[in-house]
Amino acid sequence: MTIRDDHVLATDLATEAGERLLALREKEGFADPSTLRKEGDASAHVFLMDALARLRPGDSVLSEEATREERLDPRRLKAERVWIVDPLDGTREFAEEGRGDWAVHVALWENGGLSAGAVALPAQGRTLSTLEPPVLPAVRPEARPRIAVSRTRPPEFVQNLARLAGADLVPIGSAGAKISAVLTGEVEAYVHAGGQYEWDSAAPVAVALAAGAHASRIDGSPLTYNQGDPSLPDILVSLPGLAPTLLAGIRDLHR
Repeated sequence: MTIRDDHVLATDLATEAGERLLALREKEGFADPSTLRKEGDASAHVFLMDALARLRPGDSVLSEEATREERLDPRRLKAERVWIVDPLDGTREFAEEGRGDWAVHVALWENGGLSAGAVALPAQGRTLSTLEPPVLPAVRPEARPRIAVSRTRPPEFVQNLARLAGADLVPIGSAGAKISAVLTGEVEAYVHAGGQYEWDSAAPVAVALAAGAHASRIDGSPLTYNQGDPSLPDILVSLPGLAPTLLAGIRDLHR
């Protein structure tokens, strides 16, 4: 096993899970969104769990679709290698015809930090990964920065931050799609507070850090993974040059 193998595996698994989800979408259609969401979550979870059990039998796994007992398994906290996966990030968008802002996340946490990761964006026909980290887009010096936010529940403080920073808000679906949008130049930042879990951000953060982007909690502290409590309620991912301005604005708003 080599380090490169882990980057390849994350990329291959995320991509194949995404291809399977596209096929499921094509087969089932969108007449019954609830059933499509459930089948998508379940089928992608089974595929990833089976593949990791076969290809990395000594590693632990933390998956969004695992049972509560599986998530709380104390062996995970003692493991040196833990795969953190979100089999279908953005189930709402997955079940809406024409939407491409959903993703598959596969990340590896190893000895205290994220060491590999991949975010498949199947409906967009691409996978971003640590195998070949994306080149960050150039800064647009004369343009207003764009901040990705939730389609359905943008935090009020992010709206206030946008006014303070002279930024525009861009609604995007899944967390993986939002962070990927920073890396591909569709937005300059993603700010969220109010509830997330490790699997929502581990893979895209691994890719963002490998690409040289800024990724932290909204107070500037590091994002930590493979914790006993997998909740990770807030996050800031941005182009590196914009991070100081956003962190200062957040501090001002929380005084």
